Amino acid sequence: MGATPRLVLATHNQGKLRELRELLRGQVPGLDVDTQVVDAGAVGAPDVVEDQVSFEGNALLKARAVCEATGLVAIADDSGLSVDVLGGAPGIFSARWSGKHGDDEANIDLLLAQLGDISDEHRGASFVCAAALATPGGFVAVEMGHLAGVLLHERRGNGGFGYDPILQPDGYEISVAELSSEEKNAISHRGRAFRGLLPQIVKALQDQTAK
Repeated sequence: MGATPRLVLATHNQGKLRELRELLRGQVPGLDVDTQVVDAGAVGAPDVVEDQVSFEGNALLKARAVCEATGLVAIADDSGLSVDVLGGAPGIFSARWSGKHGDDEANIDLLLAQLGDISDEHRGASFVCAAALATPGGFVAVEMGHLAGVLLHERRGNGGFGYDPILQPDGYEISVAELSSEEKNAISHRGRAFRGLLPQIVKALQDQTAK
């Protein structure tokens, strides 16, 4: 696998791993993001049951569990879509809204059907992300990020993942799935949460190297 992993992202989602690597590229001296920033599967970290009732709670739960299992600085996020007219749902249930975890197409189909008669003025929604950091020394931190917009009536674009094809960010005429990776990272809920966490990530990795 190359250089020894220094940072593990508690996910098997390659889209999230790519986004984190790009956000960290060049930010941490001596960190080779392509070999030293890895996902849970690369280091045999266990799957963690997300049984908390908030994005923050689930992110912290995963970060702590993976840090304890691997002895590495760990980052986790919990993110989802909050729809105004649904009172914040799907929320923490976004990835399994249709009943099967990770079935993006089925989740989108169900949500579009549920909102079929809702007019544009009432289709406000936001992507929400909680990003958590846990270190072997017991330090933890959490940052939140949001991306507000409106839900489209049909999919647009082939980029991204999850609900990206049906959210049009405020100030844009295209969906998140039509943004370039650079554009998405600049405004995304996950990008904002991870950037908020970046000073703590840098410090944790520097402390790790100093030992």
